[in-house]
Amino acid sequence: MGTIYENAANDFLELASEQRLKIIFKLLEQKSKISNMAKELHATVQEVHRNFERLSNAGLIMKDKDGYYDLTTYGKTMCTQVPSLLFLSKNRKYFETHDFGDIPMKFIQRIGALAGGQQIKGFVNVLEQWKHVYKNADEYIYELFTEVPLDLIEPLLARVKRGITLNYIFSDTVIVPKGRKELLHKLGIKELLDKGLVERKMKEGVKVVVVLNEKEACILFPTLDGDADMREMFYSKDQLFHEWCLDYFRYCWYNSGPFQENKISE
Repeated sequence: MGTIYENAANDFLELASEQRLKIIFKLLEQKSKISNMAKELHATVQEVHRNFERLSNAGLIMKDKDGYYDLTTYGKTMCTQVPSLLFLSKNRKYFETHDFGDIPMKFIQRIGALAGGQQIKGFVNVLEQWKHVYKNADEYIYELFTEVPLDLIEPLLARVKRGITLNYIFSDTVIVPKGRKELLHKLGIKELLDKGLVERKMKEGVKVVVVLNEKEACILFPTLDGDADMREMFYSKDQLFHEWCLDYFRYCWYNSGPFQENKISE
């Protein structure tokens, strides 16, 4: 009887095929016969049959009495793990110079949820995408910040004045631009705070930046030296991506302390 590592190695071997990966994710959407799958994959029936046999012998799929194949419970569960590998493989170059900062392991274990994200490159493009997130908000804007670009403050509060709820968390080492206090005063931040439209907290040593509304999200990971990288981020409207970012923000919100203006220097 093989060890746990030998068994896992055998499972990885069965998944170490582009076509077999495609098959299990197609079956995750709906069950299929071999001939139908061959047409979908533009492959020969013989080739697909061979891979169905391998997946079946590995306990990942099974055939019903009508000749349709479906994922087993084991196969469905394996599908939840593969996206993490896909995300890391797709962004291997990025993670040569970035890491997950202070993200708890329970979120890293779900990192495959970010597989549907697209990379936005360039400081200007990153800021423009943030502005779109602000503009598209109908209910709320949540932000976890290590740095506050001055030209984002006005479009952000413009949305809040229309009734959008803003919750944000500053790192206790946040970098803010000169003139921030004056601009906030001019834009009526005190009134927005009094109305409860703006709530803010502060968290020690924030490394990861998150910006989201109720239907889309952005996340920026730090460089290996621990600094937030504002030049590149992941963005998506994908439901799993959004849910991951929302859960992470809520985790940080719960674990943050009261906002302290005296800790901020311009």
